Amino acid sequence: MINKRLLIKNLLAHNDENSFYDKKRKLNISEKEGKAKFLKHICALANSNPKNNSYIVIGVEDEDNQIVGVDFFDDSKIQNLVNAYLSNPPIVSYENIPFPQLPSDIVVGLVTIRPQGGKLCSLRKNIWKYYGGSVFFRDGSISMPKVFDIKIKDVNSEIVSAIESHAQNNIELTLDGVFDFMASRKDYSPAYKVFKEYFVVCWAAREKRKNGEIYYSRVDIELINEHVKLFYSELDEVSISLTDDQFRIVEYVQLGLHDTYNYYPLEEVVITFKDNASYDIESKLLFEPPQFDRKVLYHLYNSNNVLLEKLKNKTPLSKNDEKDIINLPATYLICYFNDFSEAKEKLEEAKPYLKMYDENIYSLYKESIRILRKVRYN
Repeated sequence: MINKRLLIKNLLAHNDENSFYDKKRKLNISEKEGKAKFLKHICALANSNPKNNSYIVIGVEDEDNQIVGVDFFDDSKIQNLVNAYLSNPPIVSYENIPFPQLPSDIVVGLVTIRPQGGKLCSLRKNIWKYYGGSVFFRDGSISMPKVFDIKIKDVNSEIVSAIESHAQNNIELTLDGVFDFMASRKDYSPAYKVFKEYFVVCWAAREKRKNGEIYYSRVDIELINEHVKLFYSELDEVSISLTDDQFRIVEYVQLGLHDTYNYYPLEEVVITFKDNASYDIESKLLFEPPQFDRKVLYHLYNSNNVLLEKLKNKTPLSKNDEKDIINLPATYLICYFNDFSEAKEKLEEAKPYLKMYDENIYSLYKESIRILRKVRYN
């Protein structure tokens, strides 16, 4: 089993970006340009490495390889995006890798690209300035379009195999990981469980009891063997259940209007550990968007638009405005789920202004975007 933190260190130590490895300061697939560039790199790396894995490391400075990290990104449906836009798509996974020098909510993203069958990968349809049918390859550290026939060559298998073999996990790394997790999360009742005498899962959370049921907030769950953060959330409520071979998480989101809120199940994630030292992660969307009176939503939608204009123009906010702006991200989200199609664009438009206005409100914005992304990909 590969220790993903060690793998990232080995990749960063292996000279610079090349035909099997890329690094990015951040990733933004909520906008067309960022989505198109991400798909271009996936296509190029898959074509340049037909018989071995390729990787993209996210959260690293380009010039000096400094690890700065990015927000936790729990998008289990990223394969849906790849399948929608690429012909002969590779298998793509996104994992969140914690590093001890980073805050608990900041990780390094690791994208793993595994080609299938050695067939040429290409864009299935137009996106941004790239045309359907385009084929990309890596030219050194750059993903370049190719408009002529080219044979797929395997030149990196031995190098990639060596890097991966030097990132294999061991007992010392596992024990160190458990001790580090228990020490760093000691304020939130850390616990661990060993599955199949091999896998170690650590988790920490703040417990809540409602109507005889136990829920958790500030949840942090990590698969220690691979140093992969499986789940992280500061705001939502989560239920956790365990068996001898499964770890089950159900995430709930709080939505409502006029200070009246309910919790709605968002997603169920089941991790099944097997006897052959492997595991599967299956996610199922449970979300049914709440429906509200349209007259009320029209009023709130227009009020949000006025607030957004005030932020753009740097107009001082009244006390009522300061109260209403806390709910702006969630209100736009509810409007979108109730068929206000432009509410999504308004929410994305608000990003830089909310980020500049208040850090806590920007966290609420990111939470709304995360929910939106999960629902849209499904």
